Amino acid sequence: MPTRYDIVHTTIYRYKTPVRFGLHRVMFRPRDSHDLRVLATDLEVSPEAHVRMIQDPHSNSVALVQPQGKARELRIVCSFTIEQVPAAVNMLELEPSAEFLPFAYSVEERLDLEHYLRPYHDDPDGTLIRWAHQFLHTDQPNSTREVLARMNAHIGQSLQYSVRHEEGTQTPLETLTTGSGTCRDYALLMMEAARRLGVATRFVSGYLYDAALDATAKATGKSVTGAGSTHAWLHAYLPGAGWVTYDPTNNLSISTSQLIRVGVARDPSQAAPISGSWFGEAKAYEGMEATVQVRRVGP
Repeated sequence: MPTRYDIVHTTIYRYKTPVRFGLHRVMFRPRDSHDLRVLATDLEVSPEAHVRMIQDPHSNSVALVQPQGKARELRIVCSFTIEQVPAAVNMLELEPSAEFLPFAYSVEERLDLEHYLRPYHDDPDGTLIRWAHQFLHTDQPNSTREVLARMNAHIGQSLQYSVRHEEGTQTPLETLTTGSGTCRDYALLMMEAARRLGVATRFVSGYLYDAALDATAKATGKSVTGAGSTHAWLHAYLPGAGWVTYDPTNNLSISTSQLIRVGVARDPSQAAPISGSWFGEAKAYEGMEATVQVRRVGP
């Protein structure tokens, strides 16, 4: 049965004195597909701005926002209504050749997946590959699904989730060294580890539904981490099933209606929810506030 959500994403930048604004790239619109439909959308910008929509190289919807005039505050409010139908687990069967690791993609698949197979971050001492190999059995065949499931669960269980307000994402080695990270760090760690096992992966940014934050919710369930702001997870491409969801922050996978995707990329640096520039006094910037409200509509 489809699940319908209302989403409001508000971002506010504040300055001590009026500043001028450069072009801003806004990647907030959920990504349509057979399992997700955008029913309504609205974008409000203050001060008044010129807005045009494009698709980036990954076919993500991106709003190019050019605010007009000077202001002490830039406010961007994106509102959506979406309908989502997650695939049943039994509809995501793997091709026999991909049921166990290592497996080989077809020549055609490799041509399309090359950038998602190639590691993006260095591992000069082999630390990451050794970390990835702990999820492999040495005395029996390694089920592709089971290896990825073990890795997905282990990250959230063994690392400390830590909110970080600085821009950017830690490298996988930094996350392993510190033993902590954000959802973006967790997703990147699993992506790069899976790539070293021969599995194509991509980064996913979006929203996370948490019934505990929804005043209208009738159902209760397990509390999740990362709601209330943008969230990040990953897709692994498994022949026969296609792009399969894994959220190591909450140990969610495969068929879940809690994750609402917005953008995909081969690295988190390509999927920033918002980026842009401003011009004014060097110390004018006071800070940024971002909130996401996801409300379930109907049963």
